[in-house]
Amino acid sequence: MPYRPPLVPHEYFVADPPELPVRERGEEGLSAVTRAEVVAADGEGVTLKAFTGAEETLVVQVGAAGEGVIRVRLAQDADARTRSSRAIALVSPGAHPATLEGLDGGSGRLVVDAGAVRAEITLAPFHLRFTDAAGGLLTEQDPGHTDISGRLRTLPFGRSLATGPVAYHESLVAAPDEAFAGFGESFTPLDKRGQRPLMWNFDAFGAESQRAYKNVPFYLSSRGYGLLVDSGLPTEFDVCQTTHSTVQIIVPDDLIDYYVIAGPTPSEVLDRFDLLTCRPALPPKWAFGTWISSGFFVDTQERVLDRAKKIRERGIPCDVLHLDTYWQTEGHWSDLRWDPDRFPDPDAMLAELDGMGFKVCLWMNPYVSHLSPLFAEATDYFLKNQEGEVYVADCWHGSYPACAFVDLTNPEAVAWFQGLLRPLLQQGVQVFKTDFAEGVPHDARAHNGMSGLELHNVYSLLFNDAVAEVTREVHGHTLVWARSSFLGGQRHSAQWSGDIATSYAAMGSTIRGGLSHGLSGIPFWSHDAGGFTGTPSDDLYVRWAQFGALSPLVRFHGTTSREPWEFPAVEEEVRAAIRLRYSLMPYLYSAAVESARTGTPMMRALCVDHPDDPVAWRADLEYLLGRDLLVAPMTSPTGERQVYLPQGDWVDWWSGETLTGGRYVTVIKPLDQIPLFVRHGALIPTAEPGDTVGDHPEITVVSFGDGDGRTTIHDTDGETTVTRTRGVLTSTGPKRVSFRR
Repeated sequence: MPYRPPLVPHEYFVADPPELPVRERGEEGLSAVTRAEVVAADGEGVTLKAFTGAEETLVVQVGAAGEGVIRVRLAQDADARTRSSRAIALVSPGAHPATLEGLDGGSGRLVVDAGAVRAEITLAPFHLRFTDAAGGLLTEQDPGHTDISGRLRTLPFGRSLATGPVAYHESLVAAPDEAFAGFGESFTPLDKRGQRPLMWNFDAFGAESQRAYKNVPFYLSSRGYGLLVDSGLPTEFDVCQTTHSTVQIIVPDDLIDYYVIAGPTPSEVLDRFDLLTCRPALPPKWAFGTWISSGFFVDTQERVLDRAKKIRERGIPCDVLHLDTYWQTEGHWSDLRWDPDRFPDPDAMLAELDGMGFKVCLWMNPYVSHLSPLFAEATDYFLKNQEGEVYVADCWHGSYPACAFVDLTNPEAVAWFQGLLRPLLQQGVQVFKTDFAEGVPHDARAHNGMSGLELHNVYSLLFNDAVAEVTREVHGHTLVWARSSFLGGQRHSAQWSGDIATSYAAMGSTIRGGLSHGLSGIPFWSHDAGGFTGTPSDDLYVRWAQFGALSPLVRFHGTTSREPWEFPAVEEEVRAAIRLRYSLMPYLYSAAVESARTGTPMMRALCVDHPDDPVAWRADLEYLLGRDLLVAPMTSPTGERQVYLPQGDWVDWWSGETLTGGRYVTVIKPLDQIPLFVRHGALIPTAEPGDTVGDHPEITVVSFGDGDGRTTIHDTDGETTVTRTRGVLTSTGPKRVSFRR
């Protein structure tokens, strides 16, 4: 019998994106820009009248949006705006003077110079070329690939009309050896070449696919530039999949509005990216301590207090206790009220935990169960369906009751929602875990007139903004522990990777997701140590705990307990991993301060510091933590793996052996050691680990190698500079510093 493929399981998601229309054979619709003429020019750029092959007239605008940033817009008219801008601004371009050349019209060629990047415009046939300041090619438009039959296989600069939404598109040439990274928290290989990232927030049900909770329409290129698309709609990037030499960008919006951002290094691109969007928010110092969760099962006030006492009795450093769903009445999620039976006196509990040095985080989301007492009183504050009734949907994939969505485009709904959060913060809760928010159906209707399609991605930003705002009002910080996000989400200073499976493979995918997200401008990221779904084996629990302890932020959480004493055979190894983190806190917090100032991620792919090394763009199961630590989580149960060491010398943290970089090495580590290397010559500030993060008036700086060097220790009391000159170590600043080699 003929071969038939196996059945493919499909998880229905109430918020799946609508498909773009497909043209029938012979159907027209492509309107590509063929030539243009200058309409206006000012000190920031040019406006062009563009003519298309479909005899349409469109408007092209090319200008400077900051030093080293070129902005390109194509629309029906010059005043077109993205649909998501009705709810929130994703990009705030600056005013920057541009040097214009060729306006006399004689050459048919214009240049818009923004300093570190230039746009060269040919008017007929129309063509855009982007170079660095020295004239070196970064990328350029591809006119559209045709096959032997003459059919287009790529979509050139222009737009397409068909039944359904209009989509604008652009095609850019990709060099044969060019690598592409970013696009948000994608769990696929770091180099996205050959992939097709879709900017649509999914409840991903795991961390092992291209479906992501957090999407960012931005990528970094190994050619020394970045590209950002300003749209909240499901932009699609065909990264050399249809053709190996072209990146296609398809934007189902009212225009295409993109930015070419100069480097040449990834750090410089991310710095300019922040100026277009926002700087990352630095979490409070205590947030860099351990977070330990109740797990996704029924909890009680008695059990929370017992957990806190055990943590202190067993010498496990911890700053935050997280209470997940069951602090509320089951079936009412999320009505933000303590379950009176399981938590009879939350005020007393919170006071006792505060006395023990714990901050408290509560789980919540922007959905309200139709069984909740809040549902009837808040019907005016929910998204509506096509008939104007409350949109009730299966947000839990059949596991729990259907819910309504708080309409965060309605100022009265936001005030009502924040009114539920404020008393909890005033009661002593320090932070909220902002779960879900990926579920707005595309056919919903919002208070401000937006469709669910237009609102879907930016809804996560509105949600986290609302929670961060009321948290700042009460506690003075904007920390949230967020699962979903979008462009500009670095202002929400803690994000985690969602519902990960408990396997070595899933841990590897999680590392890739964190590195991709870091290259999308998000420096403060975490994951569920131990994996979320199911119970990890003892060895996997230890290896994941070590990975968590050397991540920007760390939380132990899962569907079953992740409390170290529930794994008695390996409790000591997990405690040691956490104590290592706390001993490195001066180094980690200093790296965090630098990340908040510059946008360079704490946990970063090797390409950030080694952009000219092609291996560094593809080595995605290891990372640099700050400038000087190289972490390679053990992703194999055998305790053996290959680690790529970039150029230079690297010192094994455990053995002190110095290894030469620029090559792969085989690393074998016992269960109590994570592969960890220090850049030769580095000065690593450390402190004696305590029960909580606290302040560290006394610092021990460990010197790894000789030669001149310098490090800055950032803390809440100021900056301390440590210098090594001709082997002599000195320090200036508020810290008492001792030295060890």
